[in-house]
Amino acid sequence: MAKFRGTIRHSDLEGGHFQLLADDGATYELDGGDPLLTRNGARVEIDGAVDRAALSFAMTGPTLKVRAVKAL
Repeated sequence: MAKFRGTIRHSDLEGGHFQLLADDGATYELDGGDPLLTRNGARVEIDGAVDRAALSFAMTGPTLKVRAVKAL
C-alpha cells in the first residue's frame, strides 16, 4: 500500500462522487466507506492502492482503493 496526501473534493459529475486532489497534482476517484472521505475540503492522508483496471461512470481519474484514512 502507498500513502497519498491531498484534499477531498466533491464532483457533481455523473450523479456525484468524491475525489482526492493529491498534493502531487494527480486526481483520484475514491473507493472506500470512511465518512471522512465525504467531507468536501478535508485535508487527508490515505493509505491505499491505485486500481487502474477499475471502471466507473465518472471516469475522472484512476480509482484509489482506500484502506485507511486520517485527517491532517
